[in-house]
Amino acid sequence: MRIHGCGPAAAGAGLCLAMLAACGGPADREPPPRATGGAPTTTTDGAPTTTATGGSAVNGKVIVIDPGHNGGNADHPEEINKKVFVGNGYKPCNTVGTNTRDGYSEHAFTWDVADRLVRVLRERGAMVTLTRKDDTGVGPCVTERAAIGNRLRADAALSIHADGAEPSGHGFHVIEPVAVGKNASIVEPSRKLGTAVRDAYRSGTGIPYSTYRGRDGLDRRGDLGGLNMSTVPVVFIECGNMQNPGDAAKLSSAPVRQRMAEALAAGFESYLR
Repeated sequence: MRIHGCGPAAAGAGLCLAMLAACGGPADREPPPRATGGAPTTTTDGAPTTTATGGSAVNGKVIVIDPGHNGGNADHPEEINKKVFVGNGYKPCNTVGTNTRDGYSEHAFTWDVADRLVRVLRERGAMVTLTRKDDTGVGPCVTERAAIGNRLRADAALSIHADGAEPSGHGFHVIEPVAVGKNASIVEPSRKLGTAVRDAYRSGTGIPYSTYRGRDGLDRRGDLGGLNMSTVPVVFIECGNMQNPGDAAKLSSAPVRQRMAEALAAGFESYLR
């Protein structure tokens, strides 16, 4: 996702996607009854992670996963370019995203990682909602994406992206919110979430911190509607730079994407325990 110039292949600013679906159902449906028990989990070093009662830390928690962009965005510029209010100004509803030089798109990458992550979290008893139902739709806007988590009163939300920076830059970074108004109360818990996601992703994937953005794998921004309009703890992750050959090879690998998903699940475990 290149929203501050996030990439050669990105279309415009903004970064949103989604409305709809917990893997096929409407996005803002009522969460299912809270699960009991919980499958064993692992931390990023392989040690079991459990709650005081012995279950997974995500068991029964409401989590929103936002796979960046959408597969139909490029064909509908009239929809994704319309302006929406993002708390401190107006930005396009959505963007196309970036891609690797071999043509692997960011929207396909984020959808695949999100799908893998949802499976891991649900196996552990989490109640997970996706912000879009497939990888062929359009949008939805950043405002609706944030609203999904708000309506569900999610315990945590994560927006998954891949960057489109200069090819010389590599590595990942997690983006945390700054206070711009309605999100002020979630800035501190979001920083805790950001640190947990950063540590787990670094440990679980071996991908280094970004060499071109943020510091020690963390960045803070006030121009992203998905962060500005949220009233629940939320962070974005740029999983790597699609324009960098080394990062692109990792992002294009299914086994690596599975490790990414498992690492992100470990981040939620750490934050929610």
